[in-house]
Amino acid sequence: MLGGSFWLALLRNTISAGLMLSFFLMLDRPRFSMKKTTGCYIAFGVSLVTAYSLWYLFGNKSFVQYAALSTLPLIGIFCSLMSSEVLYLSLYKMALAFYLFSVSTFCGVDVARWAFDGNALVDILVRFLCSAVILIITWKKFRRQFLGGVDFLIEEMDMFSAVTLFVSVMLGAIMAYWPNLQGFSIFNMVRAFLILFMAGVLQYAILHLYIHLGQEHYYQAEKELLEVNEQLLHQQMELMKESEKEAARIRHDVRHHTLLIKEYLSKGEFGELLDYLEEYGADVANRNAEEVCMNRAVNSILCAYAKKARSQDIRVLMDVRVVEGIPVRDIDWVAILANIFENAIHGCAASGCPEQEIRIYIAQKGNKIMIQCCNTSAPASFHKGLPQSDKGGGTGVFSILKAASRYDGETDFSMENGMFVTRILLNLPTGEPA
Repeated sequence: MLGGSFWLALLRNTISAGLMLSFFLMLDRPRFSMKKTTGCYIAFGVSLVTAYSLWYLFGNKSFVQYAALSTLPLIGIFCSLMSSEVLYLSLYKMALAFYLFSVSTFCGVDVARWAFDGNALVDILVRFLCSAVILIITWKKFRRQFLGGVDFLIEEMDMFSAVTLFVSVMLGAIMAYWPNLQGFSIFNMVRAFLILFMAGVLQYAILHLYIHLGQEHYYQAEKELLEVNEQLLHQQMELMKESEKEAARIRHDVRHHTLLIKEYLSKGEFGELLDYLEEYGADVANRNAEEVCMNRAVNSILCAYAKKARSQDIRVLMDVRVVEGIPVRDIDWVAILANIFENAIHGCAASGCPEQEIRIYIAQKGNKIMIQCCNTSAPASFHKGLPQSDKGGGTGVFSILKAASRYDGETDFSMENGMFVTRILLNLPTGEPA
């Protein structure tokens, strides 16, 4: 620490607290609205900077020794309480924020000592420039990548790995930062630089490892969705082929029906003709394609999979009340309904029950779409609320979650009275046609 007046200490504390709080907030998904969260961060930051500046004024020696390390639990607890993320992810982000704070402090203090005879203003200027560069790079380059892969980080990372990262980075930052407070030498400067560099490489390597694992999971889920789309397309083509065959047969039979009608008319057998026409009309009505609802995408998906289920002697009941024009993409209907139905068919097959059933209910109320599927199932196990199976059941759950998240949706999977129940709630954009 290079000393200086109360106002210089205030500037240093503002830069340091601003760096850590801003960095954490950029990589966070807050518990509250952004407006409320920003207000709380500003109020906490001002209080923290004021308290630490007064500490510097009235207890300079203890401030130099303990101020840097004491910021970690204070800022860490506050940021964790404001975050909606799991605790170990907050630990990871706080360790990274403290590491960057150490880098900024190291650059400011040692550059000022090395080339400018310990000038405090140079220290503040270098810290400010380092913090600005860090935050700009984080906002423009790192933030989108991190937030895009944060769900994968949560899946792949656990408390043990987060604590290990936290401790290793903290030790590296403390070893690099703490000795330089006592004195300056080229040897200490080079040693601190190497320690910080290695800690940074460790952070970067492990972060990219987790993101790579997450992306691999993402691509696997995309592959499964494409396979479901391909399967649905094949089923649609089969339905079209059957419809074409049925149409050709009807066209072939029309000639015979016409001749028979003429025969009835020529003989004046109007009663027999009327009976024949009623019988023919009932036969044609029975051949009409099943229509579940007015929405073409939903109707096509449900009809295709209902046919597949019925071919396996599974009873299918559907109550669907959605119309055309709902602002849900066809690809998202496929991701949700095809995967739900596919998993339901697998669940029925694996249940071993002599009577198997799938019940689907879909309805729109206001700007919300409610989807519920109940199917016969063997007892299922769950991990973090998601179905798990050693036999590969639950395939496509990630695709369902991803599609539902596009509409700020909610999902729930449970077992009720021997039935596996899937519930999904989609929130449609306001102002869109229903």
